[in-house]
Amino acid sequence: GCDDLPDFSAVLDADALVGADVADGHAQVFTDLRIAPDGFTRFIVLSKPMSARRRGRLVQRLLEIETYRLLSLLTLPVARELTPRLNLYEQDLMSIMDAIGRNDATDDAEAQRDHKTLDRLTQLASTVEGVYAASHGRFTAANAYYDLVNRRVADLHEKQIFGLQTIGQFLERRLAPAMQTCAWAARRQQALSERVARCSNLLRTRVEVAMQQQNRSLLASMNRRQYLQLRLQQTVEGLSVAAITYYMASLVGHLFEAAEPWLHIKPKLAEGISIRIIALLVWFALRRMHHRLERASENR
Repeated sequence: GCDDLPDFSAVLDADALVGADVADGHAQVFTDLRIAPDGFTRFIVLSKPMSARRRGRLVQRLLEIETYRLLSLLTLPVARELTPRLNLYEQDLMSIMDAIGRNDATDDAEAQRDHKTLDRLTQLASTVEGVYAASHGRFTAANAYYDLVNRRVADLHEKQIFGLQTIGQFLERRLAPAMQTCAWAARRQQALSERVARCSNLLRTRVEVAMQQQNRSLLASMNRRQYLQLRLQQTVEGLSVAAITYYMASLVGHLFEAAEPWLHIKPKLAEGISIRIIALLVWFALRRMHHRLERASENR
């Protein structure tokens, strides 16, 4: 029973004492897994006759258990410091998602709001990714160290003695919750990063669709203006043909009026006949000019 337990009070804290049979019963290990004022954690090994090599492996495992335990615990303050920040980032993301879900404004106002929301989301994504990059390696290392601790504890082949907790039981009660806190913080961080990425893709797609709709409306408006300009141009060209024809026909009339004594052709008759010919020539000249301008535009 506990009365048979050796007195280690001069070296170890009796209230925190843990111990076990190890190495298939060839040794007993006792420790309080506390760092003494001098900065060391003490282990007491009571060894039965065993080879120096086996004894060395046992001591090495104990040293590795304590080393990896302390290394894994270095990440716990990171997880605790990260928790309120993750809460803040998640609330910010919820606010952004609520803004995305609202559809109570005009198209222009909604487009402006989407751009502002996208700016907020981009800033949040940058912050979250920065925090992720700074802490992900620490969480990964802590998990790796914790796995090494469990492997080294398993290698001890502990058996309970004197009603004490074994080293494995102590670590299961004390170290495992700390590692679960780190793992939970890492999972929350990963999930938040993925949610921000999905939300960014959703909003970016929405902004792109809105921009495409604006572009289509702009193109349709440009097409309408171009159509009106074409109709106006055609109207102006028609008036130009009429004006040029009238002017040229008047010149023909004046020419035949001056030459009437020799040609014996009535000026009005000559002017009337020339109108159709002049109109066709003017129209043909304008068409050729259009074709040349179109070819020059295509060759640029």
